[in-house]
Parts: sequence; structure tokens; C-alpha cells
Amino acid sequence: MAEKSTLDWIALVLVVIGGLNWGLFGISQDLNLVALIFGYSIIARIVYILVGLSALYIIYYATKK
Repeated sequence: MAEKSTLDWIALVLVVIGGLNWGLFGISQDLNLVALIFGYSIIARIVYILVGLSALYIIYYATKK
């Protein structure tokens, strides 16, 4: 098994954060962890973009040999 790079770990953490955020939102539609921490700001938007890009990277990472 190959050693995980820093990028691999960052992507994994961001995907976990995104998954937890969606889980909390599913339980209570009023609870959005990212919005709670950052408000509805450009920073929150950047976090959402990074989570999405991380998901794409994790798909790549999971399918590479």
C-alpha cells in the first residue's frame, strides 16, 4: 500500500467534514456546521468548493492503481 501524501490527508479530512455536515443537515435542516462556524460568507463558500474538489480527488485516489 502506498504512503498517503499531505494532499491525500487534506482531501480525506475535507470529505469527512463535508459528510458530517450533510449528516447533521439531514438530521436537522437547521444545523449547517460550515455556516455555523463561518456564517454565510465567502470563507464558507470556499470551504464548500474545497470539499467538492476534495471529493473529486478522493474519487481519483480510490480508482488509481
